[in-house]
Amino acid sequence: MKKKVSLSEISLPIKHDLDMFGTLFKNSLKSKVGIVDLVTKYILKQKGKKIRPLLVLLSAKVAGGITDRSFRGATLVELLHTATLVHDDVVDNAEKRRGLPSINAVWKNKIAVLMGDYLLSRGLTIAVEGKDFDFLGIITNTVKRMSEGELLQINKTRKLDIDEETYFRIISDKTASLLSTCCEIGGGSATDNEIYRNALKNYGEYLGIAFQIKDDILDYVGTSSLIGKPLGADIQEKKITLPLIYSLRNADKKESASIIKIIKKGSKKEGLKEVLKFVNKYNGIEYAYKSAEEYSNKAKNEIQIFPDSDSKTSLLNLVDFVTNREK
Repeated sequence: MKKKVSLSEISLPIKHDLDMFGTLFKNSLKSKVGIVDLVTKYILKQKGKKIRPLLVLLSAKVAGGITDRSFRGATLVELLHTATLVHDDVVDNAEKRRGLPSINAVWKNKIAVLMGDYLLSRGLTIAVEGKDFDFLGIITNTVKRMSEGELLQINKTRKLDIDEETYFRIISDKTASLLSTCCEIGGGSATDNEIYRNALKNYGEYLGIAFQIKDDILDYVGTSSLIGKPLGADIQEKKITLPLIYSLRNADKKESASIIKIIKKGSKKEGLKEVLKFVNKYNGIEYAYKSAEEYSNKAKNEIQIFPDSDSKTSLLNLVDFVTNREK
């Protein structure tokens, strides 16, 4: 069995660059308005995995080398990502983010929404000041895709009529678009080679899809203490994901209808058990694992065109890290 590689091992080829990025990102948040500075300092305490800047910098390194544009690109995507998290917490009425009270829990919704807007505008300003107009074209399309994916999911959650094609469209727009953007911006900051840039863009897209499928599997098989959300949280929120979509398609109509009814009612503990049992009975989890593996392999194939290097190895290992994680 292949040894599991940690995120810190994956980061090794760009460790120094990630440290530099950390300083630049911190400086990009500074404001002369007291309340803005106070909230951004709080945001910096909510330490994430920094997978998006990692992707930008590894993509730049594998495509030709990290430049000043690579750092601006990494800052832009991390600001966009942070802005969407702040806004998501408002939409979801979330009280926690990365183990700390969310911005909306501490400062209420109005400040949280405005802070999300501030973060996004800071990212766009950095790109304009650096004359990275190609980045602006990429990122505005990403914001559009992410919004469309989220709205489509909300609409389908209300109707509970999601099929596999719609599911893939949602996760591609909602999750994969930003990872794809990270790799495209990273590649674009290092080379004009269209083949390289497209390969990285596709790598990020497939990686994002595999990441989200794994996330959805964890809702059925994870341990709540590990993944930070209770088992079956998606079902309780009436989110129909790949394991359930496949099972509903393969069960008879009567059984599928009774499962949809349980979800509609708002699953209590017993109902939740029924849904989990149903998904296991029709091999929904197994099917989702196969799909995640398929997209993982697609991601790996995209970057085979690059010469062998530590950065290429890290990008390959990142695919395994994403699909083998337990939280």
